[in-house]
Order: sequence, then C-alpha cells, then structure tokens
Amino acid sequence: MILIDYFVLGLYFAVILGVGFYSSKNKDNTSQYFLANRNLGWFVIGASLFASNIGSEHLVGLAQSGFNKGLIESQFEILAAFMLLILGWVFVPFYKKSGVTTMPEFLEKRFSSSARMYLSIVSIFAYVITKISVTIFAGAVVFETLLGIDFWTGAVIVVVVTGLYTILGGLKAVIYTDTIQMFLLLGGSILVTIFGLNEIGGWSNMVAASGDSFMSLWRTASHPEYPWTAILFGAPILGIWYWCTDQFIVQRVLAAENESVARKATIFAGFLKLTPMFIFVVPGMIAYAMHNDPTSAFKLPVVNGEVQSAGTLAAMVQYLLPAGLRGLIAAGILSALMSSLSSVFNSCSTLITWDIYKKYNPEKSEKSLVRFGQMATGVLVLSGMMWIPFQESLSAGGLFTYLQSVQALISPPIAAVFLLGLFIKRINSEGAMAALYTGAVLGVSRLVFEVNGANNILTQPLFLHFALYLFLVCSGVMIAVSYLTPEPDYNKIKDLVFQKSSGEEKTNCFSQDAILTYILILSVFLIWFIFS
Repeated sequence: MILIDYFVLGLYFAVILGVGFYSSKNKDNTSQYFLANRNLGWFVIGASLFASNIGSEHLVGLAQSGFNKGLIESQFEILAAFMLLILGWVFVPFYKKSGVTTMPEFLEKRFSSSARMYLSIVSIFAYVITKISVTIFAGAVVFETLLGIDFWTGAVIVVVVTGLYTILGGLKAVIYTDTIQMFLLLGGSILVTIFGLNEIGGWSNMVAASGDSFMSLWRTASHPEYPWTAILFGAPILGIWYWCTDQFIVQRVLAAENESVARKATIFAGFLKLTPMFIFVVPGMIAYAMHNDPTSAFKLPVVNGEVQSAGTLAAMVQYLLPAGLRGLIAAGILSALMSSLSSVFNSCSTLITWDIYKKYNPEKSEKSLVRFGQMATGVLVLSGMMWIPFQESLSAGGLFTYLQSVQALISPPIAAVFLLGLFIKRINSEGAMAALYTGAVLGVSRLVFEVNGANNILTQPLFLHFALYLFLVCSGVMIAVSYLTPEPDYNKIKDLVFQKSSGEEKTNCFSQDAILTYILILSVFLIWFIFS
C-alpha cells in the first residue's frame, strides 16, 4: 500500500469514529445505551443485522473456504435468510410483547431465574471463545497481510479503536456505524468480485479452473464435512440459536419501534444475506483460479507445501485494486471486523450489566449501570485475546469451520429450550434446566476432548450431526422431565407461549411483508436449484 491508501484508510476511520462520538451524547440511562431508546427504523436495524453478522468468519473465513472448498459453506449464509424470517414472524411477537432487554431475561419470565443465569454465563463464554477472539484474530491477519503490521500489534489496534467508540456510544453508535459499513461492504466486495472475474477472463474460466464440485451447494450423504443431511437438519439448529435467540442479534430487533418495524428489518436483512455467496465466497474461488494459473502473478504464500489461504481476500485487494480504492476497501474490511466486534462488545456488556450486576444490585442508578457496562468491555477484550492461541490451534481447518463447530456445541440446548418453550406450554423450569445442563455437560465434554485430540463417541460425529443429536437429546430430556414434574403457572406465561385462542391479530397473507417473504423464499430455492 502507498501513501494515498493510508490517507484514505485514516480518513475513513476518522468518519467512523466521528459517527461513534456523535452518537455518544446522552447515554447515561440503560434504555439509551443498550437499546437506543427502542425507536429505530427497519432500514438501520436490517443493515445492522447484516453488517454486524458480517465479521471475521466472512471477510477472512468465507474467502478462505471458497479457495479451499468452493461454494459449499455458502449454505450457512443462504439458510440465514430462513432463520431471519423465523425471527421476524415467530419470535419477535413474543419478545416485543414481553418488553425484555435481554434473552436471559426472557427465559426468566418463561421459566426461572436459574435459566436466566445459565444463558447469561454460557452466552458470555461463547462470545469470548468465538466472536471476540475470532474477530480479533481476523483483524490481526488483515493488518498483517495488507499493512505489513505485526500480528499482535494489529490485534491491539483493532481492540483499542473498536472499544473506543463502542464504550462511549452504546448500541446507537454501533448501529449507525453498521449502516455506513453495509454500503461499503457491499460496494467494495462487489468491486473485488468484478475486478477478479475480469482478471481471469470471466465466470466460465473460474468454473473451468475450479471444477464442478466447487460450484455445487450440495454434497452426498457420505461427504466427510458437509453431507446434505447435515446442511438440512444440523445447520438450522445453529441458525435458530444464532439468529433467533442470541443477544448479539436479537438486541437489534428489540431496539425497533414496534413489531412491524422489527419484522420488516428481518426481511430486509434476509435479502442481504443472499449476497455473501457472491461477494465473499466467489472471490475466494477467483483467487484459487489465479493462484493455480501459471501465467498469473497472483500467488498466496506456501508454507511446508500448504497454501496459506487465511489472507485470501486481503491479498486480492492488494493485488487487484488501484491505489486509493485499495485503501478504501481495506478500510471497509477492517471496519467491518470492528463493526462485528463492537456489536459483540455491546451485547456482552448488556448481559453482564443487566442479567448479573443489576440482578444482584437492584439499587444501582442508571448512570452507574452504564458505567459498569463500559468497564466490563475491558475484561472481555483481555479474555478474548487470551483465547487466541487456543483458537489458532482449533481453527486449522478454516476460521469459518472453527466458528460453526464451536457453535454446534453451544447452540442445541438453547435452541431446544426457546423453541419448545414457545410452542409447548407444559414445558416447565425443571425440564428447561435439565435440558440446559445436559447440553452443557455433553457440549463441554466434546470441546475438552477435541482440544486434547481424543477420538471417542462424542468427537466422532460431524459437528453438524452432533448439533442435531444434541438437540434431540436435550428436547427429549426437557419433555420427559417437564411431564414428570408439576405444571408451570399458566397465568404467568400466557403471553410467552403460542396459543391458538390468544386472539392475536391475523396476518394478511397478501400484505407487503408477506409478499416480500414469499419472494425471499423463492429466491433461496432458485439459488439452490441453479447451484445444485
């Protein structure tokens, strides 16, 4: 990179920080700081759902997976469109009606304070070993590849700059910067794809270089990594947990002005989630074609006979784009990572403050709660950086795969408790806690065994199959224990469970939201058909 690139990079960071600082005014009450006063519109929420989700696993991991495996990991992005529809149509009405600030708080209203505490602790743990550490790691990789800055120096820069505007501005700063980054992400990634296709002579040459298997979204049932059974039945378990029950995502729809706005935001985000396949995975496949073309000057580093593909997207930006534009796209990549990191910082501090600190210190003022949430961010940063060495060893198969595999250990019991808790009113606190503890024991056991390289009945199943099995086990335990113990108080949970006789307003099947939903579903099936 040359001087003009660094200038553009610095200018963009100045704009983002300016937006963050502007949003930092009057943030001394919890509603403003954690939920932006619950008055945001559908466009900024939908943009934030997309931009916050587009983190390290996409900017680094999806391009890496495109280089190594082709289109297959695009399935997680495509399925996300369905999950966002489930969030908007199924979960949002209950969340908005309950008036909660956090997902653990919702579990307390539906079940018990024990369920609330469990989800708070597990969520914080998951954020540290997945979202925080992975994003810091990826940001450091980008700094190293694009700017030639030492890995750990890059990691520190990512953390410090991100923490600065997140701590000061709260959720409003996060969402407004996310909206800016959405435009840059889409525009910049499209440019990388266009420049790349032009470099290799078009789509047909990429297909020829990659092979038919790279171009298919489906694998046989015997495939060692992504059999179609795992995609259709295992991946949705992770999706329901992440998109419908995770504070990181749901906090955004909780900030919506009303239920209708929240639903429109999820539909908008669903359409946006169809783009990563083309703007993140395809560039990785283009890089594969260029790297293996003996006439191309583009080459990724090779160490001990293995191509170092973690920096694929950053290397393409460096190689393909002209000066100035290169700096702008580099800023977009880094700011996208920072967007995801700032979102998880804000969500995690909300959990720590609202579900742990406030619960045991109910007399604390609004201002003191905000200050505590700000201080908690520092602890999260240090914890995330301490996990990076472990994460590096576990992510040998790819950053995106690492993230999904860890989530497969965490998500099944939580997804089971939320889903069955909404649709089966007989499920009680005893059943929910039994399911959560069962899932925790089995999930943590597999994680420990994987870290130690053990091969047994828990580590042998593919992680997506393991997620499905764990979901079924936890669901069975929850139902059995619930029916063997006293019924819950139905009067307390009447607004928190689905009831045909609840008198809910019927949705117009031909409303704008419904029509857009049909179009989104058809779009998914069309993509599946074309790339089958």
